[in-house]
Amino acid sequence: MIRPDLSLELPETIGSLHFVGIGGSGMSGIARMFVEAGHRVTGSDRADNPYIASLRELGVPVAIGHDAANLGDADTVVVTGALWEDNPEYQRALAEGRTILHRSQALAWLTRGRRLVSVAGAHGKTTSTGMLVTALRGLGEDPSFVSGGVLAGIELSAAPGAGDLFVIEADESDGSFLLYDTAVALITNAEAEHLDFYPDEEAYLDAFARFASAARELVVINPDDPGNARILERLGQRDPGATGPGGGATGPRIVTFGRGPDAQVRLLSARSAGGSVSFELAYRGERHAGSVPVPGEHNAVNAAGVFAVLTALGREPEAVLRALAGFGGTHRRFELRGEVGGVRVYDDYAHHPTEVDAVLSAARTVHPEGRIIAVHQPHLYSRTRIFAGEFAEVLEHRADQTVVLEICGAREDPEPGVTGELVSSRFDDPTRVSYQPEWDRAAQYVARISRPGDVVITLGCGDVYRIVPQVLDALRARSA
Repeated sequence: MIRPDLSLELPETIGSLHFVGIGGSGMSGIARMFVEAGHRVTGSDRADNPYIASLRELGVPVAIGHDAANLGDADTVVVTGALWEDNPEYQRALAEGRTILHRSQALAWLTRGRRLVSVAGAHGKTTSTGMLVTALRGLGEDPSFVSGGVLAGIELSAAPGAGDLFVIEADESDGSFLLYDTAVALITNAEAEHLDFYPDEEAYLDAFARFASAARELVVINPDDPGNARILERLGQRDPGATGPGGGATGPRIVTFGRGPDAQVRLLSARSAGGSVSFELAYRGERHAGSVPVPGEHNAVNAAGVFAVLTALGREPEAVLRALAGFGGTHRRFELRGEVGGVRVYDDYAHHPTEVDAVLSAARTVHPEGRIIAVHQPHLYSRTRIFAGEFAEVLEHRADQTVVLEICGAREDPEPGVTGELVSSRFDDPTRVSYQPEWDRAAQYVARISRPGDVVITLGCGDVYRIVPQVLDALRARSA
């Protein structure tokens, strides 16, 4: 895995660019932004996908497969953190002394001199970013944005805008969120994650505290989350609503949201039903009702955070709520991919026990009568080793049946004894789980156990979405 050098001074000029691993939703969005800014862009990736097809429509040449020759005469080489260091394109760039930027550094270069709104947190970043962009557009504004997922309705993960604000999803997984010159920071939560990068939970929370304290104008944070509460302690903030990190006159203004009685934007109630969630907020002594057309009470919390940001920036509460109602979700977040024989198949990016719990809980509100069949692809050997018990507990509690696939190792080397079976073996009731390391057999197994009214949900941030067509085909074959 290639880590960003947080001390690297960004170049004044960047010239033409080659993106190694251009096919990810985030990388493709950043590449698109450089194209829109007038730069010559090329790229490469190991497999074709719709993001690459979209870039080709813009005239971006993309090679499938990694080869040193793909670099051409690019001045700057942009790499994704998931890249292995022996990649031939990366190695050629090193050998020739070309400017090499981590994707986060390329994004930091794009956002220079802009009024930057950075959305950070262990969970909910992409959805909150999408809600924020959608609400701003609904308010008649034109923000630039770069998100980790494609926004439904807009059908883009990034776009330049003529407005004052530039909204980004700020990734904490490798410390790169510290690179950005953030004006407004929204922190959804800070549950310990990415302990393959951070040595321990304290280092993880310290990074969030540094991110928050560096915000030039505003920090919006939910102290209901224990990690966020500890971040506020690090900022010296024990009196929600006070100005400055210690309640004084220096540092960013801090605004809180959540269910707690002291939250400045307080979530009074939330009800998820029929694919949407309605909620009531208390703000400045008044009650405000709203809804967003995505399921799950966690999305009411996300909406409260976005409401807190926009009202703190001076937007009118009722106008913000009307604009939020236009949010259509993001791809790979409880995304319906098809229905065959009365079985609906969804895909979701959830890859942490807390996220899996939220998604499966939301699924129950949308489909209260049917069984839930979870297809879980563990992501990273380290995460699987650390959270195997928690994944098993959530899946057994929330799903009726679970199929566990093999681990998507992504940027990590395999660990002896760490496989998907580590999760399935931790179920108390072995009849409710099946470890299926081979995708063809997994798809056939899902089709065999499914019945009309059931909901199948693929879960994971790796390439588990690629099994969805196989599941749908197996369901069709069964129904024929």
